[in-house]
Amino acid sequence: MNIVITAKVRGGYKSVYEFMDRELFEFLAPPGPMELREYTGSRKGDVVHIHFGFPLNSDWISDIVEENESENELNFVDVGRVLPFPLKTWRHVHRIQKLDESNARIVDDMHFSTGNKIFDGLVYPFLYLTFLPRKWQYPKYFKRKFEKRS
Repeated sequence: MNIVITAKVRGGYKSVYEFMDRELFEFLAPPGPMELREYTGSRKGDVVHIHFGFPLNSDWISDIVEENESENELNFVDVGRVLPFPLKTWRHVHRIQKLDESNARIVDDMHFSTGNKIFDGLVYPFLYLTFLPRKWQYPKYFKRKFEKRS
């Protein structure tokens, strides 16, 4: 299944990309028992390891497997290596698209599977609601970041 969340943010797309770091990751973290055990970055070869407490009590380890740049977009891709039940596959493309010199669009394009279309449908609302807050979290975060630079 596929989930896409978009948000328009203040800042040039290359500057926004530079802020795709641990601080942003922690800002975006959903509420609940979660520990960031490893975060080496958002570049190819980096790793993100999250441990979820009760009720999941499981790990989520993603590897950054791609990093791409074009004239109007920068992106990186994380793929789940270790996933919490019931997820079997996870691929998340983080796109930062140029809108103009002062604004960008962040697109979280996530593909997942539980291995069963019925379970996919049951998991979809949970994942969608987990990532939906990014629609307003990103603009708030980047407004604050770029106001500090001014």
